[in-house]
Amino acid sequence: MQIRRYIPTDETGWVRCRVLSFLETAYYDNVLKEKESYENPAIELVAEADGQIVGLIDVEYEQLERAVCSRGNGLGGMIWHIAVHPDYGRSGIGSQLLHEAEKLAIEKGLNRLEAWTRDDKWVNNWYEKNGFVKVDSYYHVFMEGEKELNKAMKSQIPYLHPVQAFAHYTGNDVDKVNETFLRTHECMCFEKYIKT
Repeated sequence: MQIRRYIPTDETGWVRCRVLSFLETAYYDNVLKEKESYENPAIELVAEADGQIVGLIDVEYEQLERAVCSRGNGLGGMIWHIAVHPDYGRSGIGSQLLHEAEKLAIEKGLNRLEAWTRDDKWVNNWYEKNGFVKVDSYYHVFMEGEKELNKAMKSQIPYLHPVQAFAHYTGNDVDKVNETFLRTHECMCFEKYIKT
């Protein structure tokens, strides 16, 4: 297995790896058809084994404080994507990708990494095992069907009938939101300070 910088010809393998790795998480429906590009510089690494992309990490980083990250002082990097192909899971590839990204982040003068993820216990445990601390959260709320949508919204346009919606809940009555809607996920911010 080799960790190296992402190159444009990796895009198909990158997308496949990300889609397959997300299927067994709370982000199962967050499907991308192409690799994201970033407004700011980014550390983009892949793990390659057996002629295919089996892991990836993308960290968009700041050159101006708070241009990418939502908290902290100094320059940080946002982990937008980290994934390991399910056939290669539990072999340390994710941690190796993170370690390599951290080395490059330090070279770029960053003092911390930030990552937002949903409430998959094993994912959150992985972040904590790798030195991240949960520092913030809010809720992702998915509304589907007339019954759920009518509790939250009405169309102002005649003959337009919403059938599904996605919202952020930042309030304190989480129990009521969880009782009202079938699919909610706590979206958590993990942060790690790195040595510079």
